[in-house]
Amino acid sequence: QVQLVESGGRLVQAGGSLRLSCTASERAFENSYMGWFRQTPGKEREFVACIDGFGSTSYYAEFVKGRFTISRDNAKNTLYLEMSGLKPEDTALYFCAAHWHGTYFVSRNYQPWGQGTQVTVSS
Repeated sequence: QVQLVESGGRLVQAGGSLRLSCTASERAFENSYMGWFRQTPGKEREFVACIDGFGSTSYYAEFVKGRFTISRDNAKNTLYLEMSGLKPEDTALYFCAAHWHGTYFVSRNYQPWGQGTQVTVSS
């Protein structure tokens, strides 16, 4: 089974920037939307952003518009999330996943998932 591995999360001060990466173990999702979600303890996984297989169409959650940018490099089997203007409320475990059916904005329509990378924003 194809595996996704996220990286790049760390502790950062409010207002800072990070770039998250998600690398697939093989070339399997070139024709698929890929997405980023995040989750905090006790809450459901929430949609952050997604991008089509060509890297030309993307969607964002309202709370990250203008601050986060999703991109992909299919030659490297890698998905990215550029994060800027980080806020303490962005603190979460960030996951990447491949979309397989239905609406792009709910986690149940994505499979497989990575293990997540922790982003912590201090005030």
